[in-house]
Amino acid sequence: MKKLKFLGSTSEHGDCPTLYELETGDIVVQGDELTDPDDIAQLRHLKPGETAVVIPRSLLIRFAPKE
Repeated sequence: MKKLKFLGSTSEHGDCPTLYELETGDIVVQGDELTDPDDIAQLRHLKPGETAVVIPRSLLIRFAPKE
């Protein structure tokens, strides 16, 4: 099992969205699922088992690794 490192959240109450980093350097996103059918229809190559997550720009600007 890979260990997750908490990077940050823009939520003040322990809710989503939240960013984590895996030991591999990959990023894990916890957030609200994109559910609007018109938006989902515009996604490219969404494979079975994948989902789209809505991430506020402020979360990425503040906590996403710069490397």
